[in-house]
Parts: sequence; structure tokens; C-alpha cells
Amino acid sequence: MNVLETENVTKRYAHHLALDGVSVAVPKGHIFGLLGPNGAGKTTLIRIINQITAPDSGTVRFDGRPLAPDDVYQIGYLPEERGLYKKMKVGEQAIYLARLKGLSRHDAVSELKRWFDRFDIGGWWNKKVEELSKGMAQKVQFIVTILHRPPLLIFDEPFSGFDPINVQLLKEEILALKAAGSTIIFSTHNMSSVEELCDDLSLINRSRVVLSGRLDEIRRQYGDNAVEITCRDAVDLAPFVPEYTVADPDETSRRPTSIIRLQPGQTAGKLLQQLLPHVEITAFRELIPSMNDIFIKVVRSTPTPDA
Repeated sequence: MNVLETENVTKRYAHHLALDGVSVAVPKGHIFGLLGPNGAGKTTLIRIINQITAPDSGTVRFDGRPLAPDDVYQIGYLPEERGLYKKMKVGEQAIYLARLKGLSRHDAVSELKRWFDRFDIGGWWNKKVEELSKGMAQKVQFIVTILHRPPLLIFDEPFSGFDPINVQLLKEEILALKAAGSTIIFSTHNMSSVEELCDDLSLINRSRVVLSGRLDEIRRQYGDNAVEITCRDAVDLAPFVPEYTVADPDETSRRPTSIIRLQPGQTAGKLLQQLLPHVEITAFRELIPSMNDIFIKVVRSTPTPDA
């Protein structure tokens, strides 16, 4: 089941076509990567989902029905451009934002205190926002985004400004939210985080969806159907597997690692069966491209749309 679906969503600003028939489906309980270069249309789509703006045409469905005004209470949104009132005290502002999402003051204070302690920022409750570092302010906004436990969370560049320790902390919290049943839309330019966290993705470029599907399937789709084999000693593998293609056979006789390309009908399992009686294999892995490589390849190959 999909928590969120957009179908043929189009949005134009003056002479700029921001979204051109965009359709995405976000499965329940998954982390869904919403990717694309700057200006591709991601932020416009997120604003439509949050009902900050409306599409010119197309439909948006939430839990299988048309998106309704009250659905904003079922969504937590952490925008890339953060916004806290600098002169307010941290705790006072967090309570205010929590109450806007429907929590009572008592529940807001109780939950906020727990989360502040968990993120090690409890001592900043009575400080003004302007006294916070960027990372601490980010923690506060992350907390108020998830505090009302919405079924759909949208994180736009959530790790921006964090050091590696706090990036890892947020990744663990995001995975915990998923394990607890939340559905998450995750927008970022960091492809290593996409590989680490996402189950599915859609890549938007030039206002259109140019790539969509499960992450593991997409990576295999763009692979070279090759494997890397490391032996204990440098050896030419070609004589043992004459029907397979060994890349740079002259080099393989001088180093222990070889790359073998598989043709249709050939499998890594059969390849290993043929090699094991002849050589001692110490490592074996499929060569699957990174999402960074796929992102660059797909974006560069996207044709310019008609005006």
C-alpha cells in the first residue's frame, strides 16, 4: 500500500515549468528518496504535498484518498531552509510549534523534555535560539518535526550542518522511526546516505521523473554485469574459464584481482564452481555502480524538454 501518490502533477510559475506530469508512489513504511539536481522540481513537489502551494493539474492522494486540508497534521516536514524565531527561548518555541501540531501543553512539555535529553540539549531549554549553534538548532527542528508522531515524515537535507557524530545520531533516529512504522520521504544530494537509508527512490530532472523504482533494482539495472575476484596469488584466470570474458587479461597475470564480465546466461555461481578447483579465492563481489555514478549518468543523459 502507498501512503502518498501523485499522478501527473504539473506546476508552472510564470514562464517556468516546475513540474511536468510528475507521478510518484511512496510505499507505506519505506524510506523513499526524492532526488534531483538543484532546480529540478523537488522542492515544488514537497510544497504541494504540504499544501503550501497547489498543483495546476494532477492529483495527490494520501492513504488512498484525495489529499485534504487536515492531512497537514499527519505530515511532519523538516525543510532545507530552517526557520526558528531567534529571540524566543528554545523550550518556549518548541512548545509553541508542538501545539500547532495538535499536542496539549502537558504532552508537549513531557515529550520535548524526553527528546531534549535524548539529543543531549536539555541544558539549552531556557536559552534563546540565537545562542544555539547551527547543529543544535537543527536538532530542535528535527525534534519538533517528529514530535506529534505523524505517519508521513519529509526530511529535506536533514544532515546539513551536522558533524559526523550527529549525522550518525540522526540516521539512527530515522531508521528507528521507520522501524516504528513511519513512512519517510528523504531528499538529499548525498548519494551515500541514499544508499544507506533508502528503500525506493524517484529522480526528478528538468521537471520530470527520469528514474524510479527500488534502490537495489536500480543499481543492478545500471551495473556492468561484472564480478571482481581476488585470489591469494596473482594468476591469469582466463584458461580456467575460457567461455567468460576476463578484463585486461595481461594485467590479471601480474596481480591477484581480476574483473570478469558475465554474458547473458552466465552466472556468478557457475563461474565460481569452475574456478574453485584451480585457484584459492580470498574475495568475491559483484560490481554494482554507486548511486552517485547513476545520478550523474541519468542527469547528464536527460534530454532538454520542449518549451
